[in-house]
Parts: sequence; structure tokens; C-alpha cells
Amino acid sequence: MTDQKPSVAEIIAEPNAHPNFDAFVATVAALRAPDGCPWDKQQTHTSISQNMIEEAYEAVDAIEANDIAHMREELGDVLLQVLLHSQIAEDAGEFTIDDVCKEVNDKIVRRHPHVFGNLEAGDANEVLAVWDLIKLQEKQEAEPKDISKRPSLLDGVPKSFPALLQAQKISRKAVSAGFEWDTLDDIWGQVNEEIAELKAAYEKAPKSPNGKMKGETPEHAAAEMEFGDVLFALVNVARRMGIDAEAALRASCTKFRSRWAHMEQDAWAEGVEVEEVEREQLEELWRKAKAAE
Repeated sequence: MTDQKPSVAEIIAEPNAHPNFDAFVATVAALRAPDGCPWDKQQTHTSISQNMIEEAYEAVDAIEANDIAHMREELGDVLLQVLLHSQIAEDAGEFTIDDVCKEVNDKIVRRHPHVFGNLEAGDANEVLAVWDLIKLQEKQEAEPKDISKRPSLLDGVPKSFPALLQAQKISRKAVSAGFEWDTLDDIWGQVNEEIAELKAAYEKAPKSPNGKMKGETPEHAAAEMEFGDVLFALVNVARRMGIDAEAALRASCTKFRSRWAHMEQDAWAEGVEVEEVEREQLEELWRKAKAAE
């Protein structure tokens, strides 16, 4: 007889203890203690903010490589950043790691009424719709009465996000407010319209003999903006199809890296560098790399 996973009610009634988490919290507190580590003691939220981004990216690399041991290590590094920021905040009298855990737990419970309440959600798309609706309601309830002081719906999307991820988040938030095309074909129409505008902007721009636009001109800036509009429209296509545009592009980059490495290996086997290979030979190496997949 196989063991059954505990139900939601059972999990909530008897939460597991996490002694290793508590020990890690104590370790980080010791690093920041008066007789702790000189480097850790002088850090601020700002001084280590970039570390959070770097560690998150390294964790994603491990996840996408399905490297479980490395994933465990990198998730630990991400958790270290969370605990460091929480300890810095506690030292300043701002908040504690317990405050962080309570706030995110309350939010997750609140945004999953289909698990912790009476609402029903049949599939992942319905769950996302519920999530966005609750977030919008939370924002409206927290809005100040003075209109001039109200934050924008899109203020919750960090400008430090990679542009593609930022576009996805902006698009989803706009849709949660009802700003959506009727059909996927309508979005494709928008893509084609943006492509036409990009081509027109390119034609107007001064160019070098090789066809590359000359930089630092109004026409170059206009074409650059139109190219961004094409990408943004394609992000909406991906969203409507249920595709994660950021993950899709990362997968394509990984595929290209793999094929390029295969091409380099084949070129080296012939005693040459890829940079020395003629165009037709490069295309043949590319075809071989694709076939090898």
C-alpha cells in the first residue's frame, strides 16, 4: 500500500518543524553580531542588492540544467540573500525574517481561495485569473483617496526586470484590468502592423553601405522604438497562447549555444577555427549540428 500525501487540512494542522532553517537564521544573525564577520557587519540593503539578482539567475541555470545537486546549492544561496536582508532590517528595527514569512504566507493563503477557501478553479489559467483579480482588488483597497497619490497599476512591475520579463508582467497586468484583444488573430494583426511600421522606419533611416542604420539619428531611435513594439506585440501572442516568452527565448538561446558548440567541435576536428570557415561550410556545419540533435 502506497503512502498518501497529506491533505491541506492535515498540513495546516500539523506543520513540520524546520530546525535547519532556524539554525541558518541563527548563523546569519551571528555573522552580523558585534563580534561577527567584519564584511557582513558593514553590508546594507543597497550594497548587496545585486547579489540577489545574480544568485537568482544562477539558481535558474541549475533548474534549467536539471542539475539537482547544483539546484540545492543555488537555492541555498538565494535563501542566504533573503536572510541577510532580513537580518539587516532587524538590526535597523525595520522587520524580521518572521515578519517576512508571515506576510508572504498570509498573501499566498489569501490569493489561493480555491485551496484555502470555497472558490473553485478548474485549471492553471483560471488560477492565474483569480490571482490577478485578487491582486487588483488588494491594490484598489490600499489606494489612497487622493488620486494624485495613487500608484499606477504597472508600478508593481520592477523596472530592473529583464525587458522581456518586464513586458510579460506589464501585459498580464493590463489584461487583468480588461485591456485585451478579442482574439488571437487580432493580436497577430497587431504584430503585422508593428512589423510594417518597423520596416517603414528602417527605410527612412540613413544607412551605411552594408545596410546598417547609422546611430545617433532620430530615424535610428524611431526604428529602435518600432522594433521594441514588435517584440512587445509578440509577447502578447505568447501570453495568449499560454507560452512563457522569457522561458521560450532562454530555451532558444540554449539550443543555439548547443548547436554552436557542435559546430566548433566539428571545425576543430578539421584543424580550423569557426571564424576561418567559409559561409557555405558554416551552413553545412549548422545542418550537421541540427541533425545531431
